[in-house]
Amino acid sequence: MAGEDSTTTTRERSESETPLLGPVRLRFAPSPTGFLHVGGARTAIYNDLLRQSLGGAYVLRIEDTDRARSDEAMTRQIEEALRWSGVAWDEGPFLQSERMPRHAEAAQRLLAADKAYYCFCTTEQLEPLRREAEREGRTFRYPRTCAHCSTAEVAARRAAGELAAVRFRMPDAPVSWHDLVRGDVEFPAEALDDFVLLRSDGTPTYHLSVVVDDVDMKIDLVLRGEDHVSNTPKHIRLFEALEAKLPRFGHLPLILGPDKRRLSKRTGATSVEEFRAQGILPEAFYNFLALLGWSPGDGRELMTRDELAAAFSLDRVSNAAAVFDPEKLLWMNGQYLWKLPVEELVARVTPFAEAAGHGEHVGTPLFAAAVGLQQVRARTLVELAEQLRPYFTRELAYDEAASRKYLQTAALDEMLGELTARWSGLADWRKEALEEALRALATERGVKAAALIHPARMALTASTAGPPLFDLVEVMGCDESAARIERYRGYLASSPKS
Repeated sequence: MAGEDSTTTTRERSESETPLLGPVRLRFAPSPTGFLHVGGARTAIYNDLLRQSLGGAYVLRIEDTDRARSDEAMTRQIEEALRWSGVAWDEGPFLQSERMPRHAEAAQRLLAADKAYYCFCTTEQLEPLRREAEREGRTFRYPRTCAHCSTAEVAARRAAGELAAVRFRMPDAPVSWHDLVRGDVEFPAEALDDFVLLRSDGTPTYHLSVVVDDVDMKIDLVLRGEDHVSNTPKHIRLFEALEAKLPRFGHLPLILGPDKRRLSKRTGATSVEEFRAQGILPEAFYNFLALLGWSPGDGRELMTRDELAAAFSLDRVSNAAAVFDPEKLLWMNGQYLWKLPVEELVARVTPFAEAAGHGEHVGTPLFAAAVGLQQVRARTLVELAEQLRPYFTRELAYDEAASRKYLQTAALDEMLGELTARWSGLADWRKEALEEALRALATERGVKAAALIHPARMALTASTAGPPLFDLVEVMGCDESAARIERYRGYLASSPKS
């Protein structure tokens, strides 16, 4: 981050700091150059919580002025990812590219006020100076080669067709502010240079566009990622040069992966869309990201959006990097999934079940019953859809090691046959009657009930664990249960006994 080594920060509250009161005008301003990353999603969520907590307006602005890297499809994806996550905005989305005339107009005002100047230096001229600064371990600063060109010289060179960028005339003074997350921050004058406002082709740079848009949209609180800290002194000076009210700034720390390295697109971090595809519930995702660097202070973890908003404040946001723990997200998602009404869970898992090949069973009583049985055993909708597979097929791959163990029970095949006969003769096909019949048979044969329960479960689901056996048999029905046990008996008969 340019200039980062030259900053000083303290977390202590400044005596001159005023309390953060509402209403506020906030904005989330992503660039449509890729899928919405979890870091951006957390920033969007914190802005959402602040707007709910303090009142005011939340503006969504798409910063698409980098036409070479921006993608219209990504713009739509970002909006959909935000909606899915539960982030609600009040105004927008506004496309920054549609406001480029306003950006150019602001640059002209700065030129007229001698707060900016034309720069004719080319990339080829400046690149050697950048490399030299890099070799010497210092931050490159534009040497102000064109800062003192006369009006006549500028006019003549432009009339001759020479291309020129527009640079901001940075005051030679340190820049400081009280950051709502990091505390007091200061950049010395030598860490700042005359940055470009308009490129030589007339297009605005990020710095000009973002400040002009924040001014026009009356944004009074900017909450964004830590990677923007080095941009803030430039923006502060631009706000001042435009004689606009300065917003308050807060910069959220990095999100690290489990390996304590930076979580980023370059290191394969997961996007919001990928979490959605994994079967994470949006309310769990929102809750998890809200707690990734902030806590309510009372130990709560499972919180609704309204509960989070009621408790949220920036003074409880940590200025240390947060660690993204995938296992914690899965745990939290499981908690949310388990609490859903079965009818709602059926609706949510349906697309995943269809993708898993269970589409023909969706809408059947068996499908709903199977979802209910597996609900507390899945952590994601993808897991749940996969756990439904044994309910809809008899082509099961049995556990060989467990089956060999079951074969140690004498006369197991005969007992399984007798069990299906007794179950088939029941007038009351409920789990209580099914259990009573199995236990009675076990008592008569002098074996523990588990000697029948475990093989019967394997026959039905090819698993050693899962819902209670008698719930399974009740749901699958008499004919299906009998057919599966018969198939398993055939498997056992062909299996070696040791």
